[in-house]
Amino acid sequence: MAIYEKKQERKAPSSTKGVTFWIRENLFSTPLNVALTLLGVMILFWIVPPFVKWAYINANFAGTTREDCVSGGACWVFIRMKIDMFMYGFYPSELRWRVNSVYGLFFVLIAAFKYLKSPLVKIALAHVYFIVGFFLVHGGFFGMEAVPTDKWGGLMLTIMVAAVGIVAAFPIGVLLALGRASHLPIIKSISVTYIEFIRGVPLITILFMSSIILPLFFPEGMSFDKLLRALIGIAMFEAAYIAENIRGGLQSIPKGQYEAADAIGLSYWQKMFLVILPQALKVAIPNLVGVSIALFQDTTLVLIIGLFDLLAMVRLSAADSYWLGYETEGYVFVTFIFWFFCYSMSNFSQKLEKRFNTNLR
Repeated sequence: MAIYEKKQERKAPSSTKGVTFWIRENLFSTPLNVALTLLGVMILFWIVPPFVKWAYINANFAGTTREDCVSGGACWVFIRMKIDMFMYGFYPSELRWRVNSVYGLFFVLIAAFKYLKSPLVKIALAHVYFIVGFFLVHGGFFGMEAVPTDKWGGLMLTIMVAAVGIVAAFPIGVLLALGRASHLPIIKSISVTYIEFIRGVPLITILFMSSIILPLFFPEGMSFDKLLRALIGIAMFEAAYIAENIRGGLQSIPKGQYEAADAIGLSYWQKMFLVILPQALKVAIPNLVGVSIALFQDTTLVLIIGLFDLLAMVRLSAADSYWLGYETEGYVFVTFIFWFFCYSMSNFSQKLEKRFNTNLR
């Protein structure tokens, strides 16, 4: 056996040969692949060097005015001078420590998750964090000055809308998925009607309905904050898509799992929350993260109801008469910010898949 293993080790290709083999098999295996590879290299050569020259080599990083942007490259001075608006919107500068504290508590929460084992404790702690974060940013208690939501904006608002939308929609989506898979006709009909109706209209319509039509159902003299109405609409919209992804996970569970749970005398809710849902959620992780990424990108639509997220603040800053002509730098900045968050969520989902992978292959 030892001699056979040594022979196998001698035959193992080196890393250099492995890279060469991969390149030959994936990039130059057929005439079509060769043509596509050369076309891709030409496109990269056409795009990347000019962008690097504009964004870095000839860029302007130092200064405080537009007169300091004289090299013909990107004027990152514009980003540096407007960074506070991009991050906080119109939030009072003397109170921005509250927002920074919420960001700091987020990293504390992530660190705590590594040491906590119970999923229920993690969920409870996450909800406590969101409640504390909201009251800390809003103020109005313990002598803290209240900051109305029309002062909120920038990246702070983008993160808040996406996070609250996902957290609030997830339990609703689970219940809708269970309702659609239920054998009770009324519950199933209600769930199906809700899911199909919400999925049949775009998010922009839901935002208009939550902002304009929803207040018509309130009692006279009662009014909801504009941001709260938007969060309700986004949570309703997101819940329908989460429900469909979880339903797909439920359908992937073998019938034997249901029968085994029934055989040991588990109730319906025990069967679902202890046996079926953990397996279904594991299967649905990629789709759930995909929906979350899509929601994070769709937060830019809140501009239509008068909320100024990160992209809206860039547009507003670029419209400043003193900084006209530098909107490209703002859009590039927003692109990298969105890419960072979306890539982080995608990378996190891959780690979750590996962590909960129970396949024996």
